[in-house]
Amino acid sequence: SACSSSCRFVLGYELCRSTADWLMAQTQVRPVVGIVCGSGLGGLAEMIKDPEIFKYSDIPNFPKSTVHGHAGRLVFGTLKGKPCVCMQGRFHLYEGYPIQKITLPMRVFKLMGVQTMIMTNAAGGLNPDFKVGDVMFIKDHINMPGFAGVNPLCGHNEDRFGVRFPCMSDAYDRELRQLALTVGAELGFSDFLKEGVYCVLGGPSFETIAECRMLNRLGADAVGMSTVHEVIVARHAGMRCFALSLISNKAVMDYDSEERANHEEVLETGRMRAKQLEKLVSTLVGNIENNNNCC
Repeated sequence: SACSSSCRFVLGYELCRSTADWLMAQTQVRPVVGIVCGSGLGGLAEMIKDPEIFKYSDIPNFPKSTVHGHAGRLVFGTLKGKPCVCMQGRFHLYEGYPIQKITLPMRVFKLMGVQTMIMTNAAGGLNPDFKVGDVMFIKDHINMPGFAGVNPLCGHNEDRFGVRFPCMSDAYDRELRQLALTVGAELGFSDFLKEGVYCVLGGPSFETIAECRMLNRLGADAVGMSTVHEVIVARHAGMRCFALSLISNKAVMDYDSEERANHEEVLETGRMRAKQLEKLVSTLVGNIENNNNCC
């Protein structure tokens, strides 16, 4: 069928290899850290020294970012002395791409030598103790699309990346999370740092009140439309993962509330916290050891 052939096309090792080879021919940077910038958080890429920039539209086999607040560029360079690659904008299920295509950059990064992935996103706060502007380090996730069989590892397993049934109980690296908390405390950010569980939905519509209530009761502290698929593929390929959510809006839980979720609020919160998040992530990168000791 067209679907299965397209999945094979998207998942192929050779296709990822050809994209990685193309990029490695264009730049001398051999990144060990990959960073994914979420909505309104693209400023992280501006901190990269001696940047070499590629538009997604120029990279073979890459999807194109279609969301306002996502620049759609891959930036290579150094951050705190470490060779890095930064996605200035990511891809989402709601843009209409197959889930394997959304996560293709993770496999390309792996083939380029990336050992550690740092993902950021903007998310709605479900935990009543969270405030807009808080930063939640993700300790675990709930993959709602996965419950319906929408998982980036569906289809033929490519053994050259990882095993058929990868473990996800350690998806979010505990050492990196502890390091981030220590770094955050040293920077004086402890007041707005949290830890919690992130739930991913398909989007693009924001959640209903009933959905927010349900997700909160299931144990989710924040809800969004990204990150989890990338983490699954990165872990499948043996990379360490650290992820954080900027709480950009409070999920509406009350039928009498006049609040309405909107994308502009998400971007505005990103602008408000941008400098502190850039400082946090760059300091974290500077403290990461150049080894893959969890694998």
